[in-house]
Formats: sequence, C-alpha cells, structure tokens
Amino acid sequence: MLQNTIVKSPLSALGYDFIKAPYIPKGKDEYYLRDIQIRNGIDYRGLSAHEIEMLVRNGNTSDNWNHFLVSDAFNPELVKNCKFFGLVRIGKLEPLCLSFSDLKVTVGLYNSTIISCDFGDNVVINNVNYLSHYIIGSEVIITNVNELVTTNHAKFGNGIIKEGEKEDVRIWLEICNENTGRRVMPFNGMLPGDAFLWSRFRNDRVLQEKFKQFTEQQFDNRRGYYGKIGDRTIIKNCKIIKDVWIGSDAYLKGANKLKNLTVNSGPEGLTQIGEGCEIVNGIIGFGCRIFYGVKAVRFIMASHSQLKYGARLINSYLGNNATISCCEVLNSLIFPAHEQHHNNSFLCAALVMGQSNIAAGATIGSNHNSRGADGEIIMGRGFWPGLCVSLKHNSKFASFTILTKGDYPAELNVPFPFSLISNNENKNQLTIMPGYWFLYNMYALARNAWKYVDRDKRTDKIQLLEYDYLAPDTINELFTSLKLMETLTGIAYAKTATGNKKIIDKSTIGKQLLKTGNKIVNDLEILAENIENSKRKTVLLKVLPAYKVFEELVIYYGVIGILDFIKQGAFASFEDMTAALPLKTKRTEWVNIGGQLIHTEDLSQLKEKIHTGKIKSWNHVHDHYRQLGEKYPMQKQKHALAALSEITGISLRKMDEHQFSNLLNSVIATKEWMTKCIYDSRAKDYVNPFRKMVYENGQEMNTVMGKLEDNGFIKQQVADLQVFKKEISALKRKFKLKA
Repeated sequence: MLQNTIVKSPLSALGYDFIKAPYIPKGKDEYYLRDIQIRNGIDYRGLSAHEIEMLVRNGNTSDNWNHFLVSDAFNPELVKNCKFFGLVRIGKLEPLCLSFSDLKVTVGLYNSTIISCDFGDNVVINNVNYLSHYIIGSEVIITNVNELVTTNHAKFGNGIIKEGEKEDVRIWLEICNENTGRRVMPFNGMLPGDAFLWSRFRNDRVLQEKFKQFTEQQFDNRRGYYGKIGDRTIIKNCKIIKDVWIGSDAYLKGANKLKNLTVNSGPEGLTQIGEGCEIVNGIIGFGCRIFYGVKAVRFIMASHSQLKYGARLINSYLGNNATISCCEVLNSLIFPAHEQHHNNSFLCAALVMGQSNIAAGATIGSNHNSRGADGEIIMGRGFWPGLCVSLKHNSKFASFTILTKGDYPAELNVPFPFSLISNNENKNQLTIMPGYWFLYNMYALARNAWKYVDRDKRTDKIQLLEYDYLAPDTINELFTSLKLMETLTGIAYAKTATGNKKIIDKSTIGKQLLKTGNKIVNDLEILAENIENSKRKTVLLKVLPAYKVFEELVIYYGVIGILDFIKQGAFASFEDMTAALPLKTKRTEWVNIGGQLIHTEDLSQLKEKIHTGKIKSWNHVHDHYRQLGEKYPMQKQKHALAALSEITGISLRKMDEHQFSNLLNSVIATKEWMTKCIYDSRAKDYVNPFRKMVYENGQEMNTVMGKLEDNGFIKQQVADLQVFKKEISALKRKFKLKA
C-alpha cells in the first residue's frame, strides 16, 4: 500500500549535513560554499556567558550555543522566543524601529524557528515559522512567513542540474511550440535575443549544443548554495518561499507560493510581488511587478515587465517593458513592448516580435486544425488583433498587421505590412487593406513608436531595440508588397482584356498602371493567392493609394538616410557629398532578434563564431549584441541609401542637383502629409457624432478627453515638422540648390 515516506533522524541532526558527505570536497566542510557567498564584511564572534543567559531568559533555545555567532554590536535583548539550529550568525542589532510604507517593526528576531542562517545588520525576523539556509542582508524585514527554505540542490530557476541529479529534473521553457521542439534552458540574464536564437535553427546541432554548454558553464553544479535575500528587502505575510534568490530592495507581500526562482531587484529596478501570487520555476528581471493572483510556471520575465490581475504565464518568455494581465499565455516567446490586458484573451505557441497588443477575446493559437500540438504562429512587430479574433496555427504575419473582429477559419500567411485584415463573412472572402495604418490611423502608429522609446526603462541596454516603424525590416517588407501589388494588379487587369489583347508580362503592366496612378485599378478585383489556406477569395483593397504611400515611405526613409549621411560628413558642397556616397548600393536582408534588427550576414557570422569557439559564452554573445548595436546606425543608413536608389532608379553617385532637390521637396511633402494624418486621425474622435453623444456638450468632452489643440504629442509633431523644414532649407542654401 502506498504511503508518504516519513524519515526519522536525531534532533541533533537538524541544521547540519546540508551537503551530504559525497558532495563535500576533500578538506572542506559543509559551510565552504556558504562562506564564499557571505560578503557583508561583518566579523562574527562567539557568545559570552552573559549573552547566553539573556537569550535563554528571553525564551530562546539552541541546539548548541557555540554555533551561535554574533557581531560586536549584537544586542541579545532583541532576540526573543526563537528556536535556533545549526550554525547561525547575526550582525548588529540596535533598539530601532524600521518603517516601510505603512509597516513599522522593531529590529530583532522574534517568535521564529531559524536553521543555519546568516544575518546582516539590523534585521527584522518576526513570526517566521521555518527559516532555513538563507543568507540575509542588512535592514531586511521578514514578518509573518510560514516557510522560507533553501534546499541543497537549489537552482533558483536556472535550467541546470546539480551533482547527482538526473536529467529529467532539468527545467526547460517550451516556447513557440507546445511539442517541446523549440524548448530552451532558462537562465538568469537571458535576453529575448538569446531565446530567439536558441528556439530557431533546430537542425543546427552544433549551435544547439553550444547554447546548452553556455548555460551550464554559467552556473556551478555543486550542491550546497544558500538562498540569498538582499539588503532592505521586505517580505511580509507570505506562505511558502522555497529555493528563491532575492536581490536588494525587493518587496514581497501576501504571496501564496514562490518556488525555484531568481528575483532580480536593485538599482537597475526594484521588483515587487504582491497578493495571492503562485510563481514557480522562473527568472524575474529587474523592476518587474507581479500582483493579484498571478500564476506563473516555467517562465522568464525580462526587466521592467508586469504580470497582473490573475494573469497566467506558462512555459513562456515575456520581453522587457511588457504587460500581461487578466489572461492566459502559454508556450510563447514575446519580444519587448507587448501589451495584453484582458481576462478572456489567450495566446499560445506564438513568436510575438514586439510592439504588439492583444485585445479582449482574442484567441491566438487554436490547435484544433491539427492532429497534434505542433502548430505555431509568427507575428511581426506591431501585431494587433482586434476584439474576439480567433486565429489558427500555423500562421505568419508581416509587421504592423491589424485584424478586425472575426473568427478566421484557416491558416494565414500575410506578407503585406501595415495592413488591415478582415474576415468578410457576408461575401465569404478574406480582405486585406495594405497601408491601412498610414491611410487611416497614423496617430496611433506614430504615437506608439514614440511611446515605446519613452517607456523603455532598461538601464543596461545590451540589445539595441528598434521601435521605428520605418526600419530595414519593414522597408524590405514594403518592397515585397510593391512587387506583389504590381503582379496581382497585372493579373487582375489581364482578366479584363478582350479580343486579341493578350497581356504576357502582367507584372510590367501592373507596375505601369500603379506608377501612373491609373484609376482603372480601383475598378479591378485584385486577388491574392496563397494567403489563406482555403478555397475562398483573398481580395486586396485600396491598392492604388497603398502603392503610392508605400513608394513615398521608402523614398522618405531613403532621403532621411542621406540627410544623416550629410550630417556625419559635414560636406562643403553638393559635389563633395555625392562623391562620398557609396559607388554601389545593395539592399540587404535583416532578422528581428529579440527586438534588435541584425543583418543576416552578421547573424551568419555570429553563428559561425559560436561554432568555431570564438564566442564561448552567453556573455560573449551579449557583447556581440552590443557591437552589432554600435554598427546598426551606419548599417541602417546604408540600407536606406540602397532602398532609395532601388525605388527611384537613380544611381546616387550620379545624382544631379535637380534630382536631389526634387527628393528633398518630396520628403518635405511626405513629412507634411504624415503630420497632417497624425492630426486628422486623432481629430476624427472629436467630430464623430457617436463619440460626442455621451457628453453633454463640447466643454464636457474637452474636460474628459482633453482639448485636441492641447495634445502634447501632436504639438510635438508639428514642431518637429517646422524644424525639419528649416533644416532642409538650410541644406539647400548650403548646397546652392534651386527651390
């Protein structure tokens, strides 16, 4: 008959043999790792007979008072009703009251069971039922805790195994896919780029093995490390805390269960964990906030991210400056600046490339169209599904895709960036409006780009995150879309041809129609293939204005690249500038590595250096991220020049003054149009009668919403436009260009 195994041992063993004999090196004792860990600089001494007498009189007991060490400033009057076992070391205790928020407590150790722990100066330990094998900093407050324990095989959330452990106890994060095929070993300091690289390239066995080695060599597999609680950390009214490493200045209150965690906290960001949380097997970054009934299991939270209001985060990586509340996220890798706020949204088996927002009722990742749990979804940055959107695995979306409310019945592969996707059930067709953001919602697009930069709270920006909606990745997607629209327009036009009029080169005729702005395009039914895994139509809308906008944006991006080039070169004349431009330009491919855009050639070199051992650790990988970040502005500039040459057909070195002046004029026009669109898209909210009807009058609407003319972001955009125009005018005068 099965039963619980209860092991009996002598009372004298309590607090000792933390490390079993087979795992203690020759010439060492069970405290050898503990002594390495303690770094508070306190000189501990044995108790005097008078101090022992006072401790006993205050209701304290110890299995051996010779194993009770203190600093010279120890005050035995501040230790009452405690049971001590094993080696205990206590720093300075002074008759003080420590206050934090509304909590006020007296310094000292009271009403607690303490086993083999070290304490810094002026700590508060009150009503801790079981405190075992922790190194606790100075001015730490721990009150009303049921269990605070470290085991000798504690891994603090890292995906390693200790001496004598079997492989099956290792913690893995099963990200991007539910079938474990993209799993990674979590480790403290893991960046979103690390998780991305490890989860991809699964057929590269050498690379995969190197990543595993990097992780294992980063940690000591010896048994016997104590848990640590940093200076000025407050822990109150918590139930179970087991194998948790906690940094300084953290605040833990009312948590139900915290197990096998690293909780980073300190000057880089103070971390808080609140009421009702149950958090197991994870890494929590600096400056994180976790509150109100959160459940998190097998996870990483990068710095300054948040979990709130009953959120469930399981087998997932949450990037920096992201927020998830009231919903469930499983098996996902989420890049920085992600928002998901609603109780009934669901995200599963997804790669979300940042700057994303998941709305209420969104169900991202149903496996019901597969025979196994092996599907996944890839979402380019800026992904935004609307209310009650349901998507199927496998699906893939270009950057800045927004989906209208709907149950999308089949897998999708959408290559058009900045598009609006709709499930038109009345006509039984999928519709895609390329360029929707620029045509109808420029305010949100521009403000979000500004917001992400403004809210990036990272202090150590190892990865250079790209938040601009016009960047190498999206520009390349615009080029892909332009080609597709040309071909699809040509095909649609060819279907209208009559008699002997047979069109062979459909792409060329489509390009001609779009370049010339021929209104006939508006009358064509332009269909796309291989977008949806179904037999129904996929219809493109607003192709003519989208094509024009995409061209203008590429030109704008390219001219901005030239302007940056001019600022760096300080050229005396137009001829000097053109002579310095690259002779040959080539638009290159890029990859989003955790929010950092990396040239595909640089990615190949990174993998090769890992293969050959030139990069030997995760720290070296992170150094490489920094180096690539330093190169990025120049690489982006070269990409912009190549994009400009390709879209205009102009060899930049052979560009004349007239062509350059026209480009400057066009970029001013585009900047003016963008600024106007930012204003107009916001102004719609002030004139729409269905927006206005909930207010008594215009004054109340302005009180609630704020006056449109007082909108700080719009005012800044208008000011930026004026500065931009002045810079262009000054450049024209300097280069003696005609208006």
